[in-house]
Amino acid sequence: MTVAEHDATATQLTLLDELVLTLLNEESGYFRQVPGWNLNCAVIGAALAELSLIYRIDTDLESLTLLDKSRTGDPALDPILAEIASQPGQHNAQFWIERLAPQADAIIDTTLDRLVDQKILQHHEGDFWSLAQGAWMSGLHTRSEVGTAVEFVKTRISKAIFTNEIPSPRDIIIICLIETCDVLRYIFEIEEEQEQRVEQILKMDLIGRSIADAVSENISGSIFRRAALTKEIPRVKLRKLVRSKHVRSGNIPALFAELHQEYGPVFDLKPPFQERMVFLTGPDTNHWVHRNGRMHLRARDYLEDFEKVYGGAGLLPALDGADHFRYRKSIQPGYSRARLEEQLDLVFSKARENLATWNIGEARGAVTMCRMLVNSELSPLSLSIDSQDVANDMHKFKERALLTHLVKVLPKFMLKTPSMRRRAKLVGEVVDRVLRSHTPAQRAGCPRDLADELLNMHSSDRQFLPESNLRFVLSAPLIASMYVGDQLSFIVYAMLSQPDFHEKIREEADALFAKGDPDSEALTGEGTDITRRFIMECLRLYPIAPVSVRNVMNACVVEGYELPEGARVFVAQTATHYMGDLFPDPWKFDIDRYEAPRKEHVGTQYAPYGLGTHTCLGTRWTEMQLAINLLMMVHYYDLEIAPENYKFKISALPSMSPSKKLKIRVTGQRHDLPF
Repeated sequence: MTVAEHDATATQLTLLDELVLTLLNEESGYFRQVPGWNLNCAVIGAALAELSLIYRIDTDLESLTLLDKSRTGDPALDPILAEIASQPGQHNAQFWIERLAPQADAIIDTTLDRLVDQKILQHHEGDFWSLAQGAWMSGLHTRSEVGTAVEFVKTRISKAIFTNEIPSPRDIIIICLIETCDVLRYIFEIEEEQEQRVEQILKMDLIGRSIADAVSENISGSIFRRAALTKEIPRVKLRKLVRSKHVRSGNIPALFAELHQEYGPVFDLKPPFQERMVFLTGPDTNHWVHRNGRMHLRARDYLEDFEKVYGGAGLLPALDGADHFRYRKSIQPGYSRARLEEQLDLVFSKARENLATWNIGEARGAVTMCRMLVNSELSPLSLSIDSQDVANDMHKFKERALLTHLVKVLPKFMLKTPSMRRRAKLVGEVVDRVLRSHTPAQRAGCPRDLADELLNMHSSDRQFLPESNLRFVLSAPLIASMYVGDQLSFIVYAMLSQPDFHEKIREEADALFAKGDPDSEALTGEGTDITRRFIMECLRLYPIAPVSVRNVMNACVVEGYELPEGARVFVAQTATHYMGDLFPDPWKFDIDRYEAPRKEHVGTQYAPYGLGTHTCLGTRWTEMQLAINLLMMVHYYDLEIAPENYKFKISALPSMSPSKKLKIRVTGQRHDLPF
């Protein structure tokens, strides 16, 4: 690469871009293990250095001076420049890094979004990022010996460290920042000779030295600030909990929104004969969990006993870090909406087979009715088997396992009753069905499904996905049908209890199926706008998984409260759904929340699928499947709630669902079921 090409290429990436790309760990899908405060300081340091290189500020070891307050056009830099311009007097770089560090999350978000827009990074569900292979492979860069942006940056850094070439000021600053974060040795194999070279580089540039020194000073001081500023976590009295109307109604999100209003974002509870429970609620803790939880919280401790029920260890829900990201990437195609869209004909035909079993005048339990409808489609799509004969038993076994080993409201022997032992054997039967249907001869010419992805992962790395885990992973879609079915039953109840919405959704369904089965474009277009927003509002009011449970693996401070290592933390991520400052008039069923300009669902305050690394992998699949089932139900049948005087109540454990007393009566058939 010529000097001119190097300069032209470098100017396309800011120091913020280069810092993010260099710190990205593709194995874990996030930054290398840089503590949050350290990362924040380094990010602000990179922004200040960039402003210095483009002559907006001047900085040395003693002071930072504003040279030009005109906007740069960079959304990551302009807020910092405006903040500096708004403060009278002269301050040094350390002052500004400490002052601006709390803004680093927004700057990181902006930088990551820009790198995704430039197709340098690829964003994955759960806020994971990986390098977009093939990025930077056009135009000028086809003549370069380095093909990607990350390789471009790392090649420059390695040349500076491993040769005697004089590095550019930009390269010196990046090396200073990475060394300050103490991750340089994880990126390159650094020996004594290279350590000496790095020491020389750190002294070469005045800007780099001043920024690195300022970052280091703020990092070293953060340990002492944490201990000095933490507050005592308030404790909720048990009688306060017992008296809440939301406990009686089973509305867990509303309960935690109420407690948040009285106790703040962090509080704890000490039930008799149980360990202390720490709760996180509110928009700020949601954002913290989404962005920083991966560094401090883990799921494994809470789920170990549950894994053993299925004879497994290291299952996806219990994995964290690089293993979790690797697992998600391996099976993501099996959960993608594209996979569902490719087989819409199968979805429609299987749904109709189940709908054909509904009898006029019959009242069915809403939960079981919806679970079986969802499973009739999900099992063939994901596993290429029919499991309708065992699905109900599998759901009951899963619920009992959760109640005994996770929620712990039942003694463990309740999972070993004769009926539960019989149901436990069905797990092995389901696995046998899947394996028999996934031989090379059986799969020839068939579209890939989730079981194909899992069995391929098992074949390629039997340690990562051992045979002992197949009982769980190959029966997981039956478990998923329980959750999706419960969500559908909430949605059906909400629709039937609001006649105006029922009529509007039915109009959309009739128009959609007027000329045969719709394609994916019709299902996601303007023709289903009301249905789509109706479902989103149901997910806000009735999220089936309102709380996530984690253990603190690294002590941390959240909203001024210290969470000690080993503490059991309950993240009530859906408490925000009932907070009036985020969702005005939160008890009102209002589908206009999701239209511009309101868009109240944008951000981490809307969290029906969880937060952070453990965000549900199949969100987009689930959204489409819920819509398909609701639209087909109202197109083919007239339905009503039974009994007429039913009083809505939620069963809160082991996850939220309508009470078993809710039934749906089929009062008439509106259209013939084509086969």
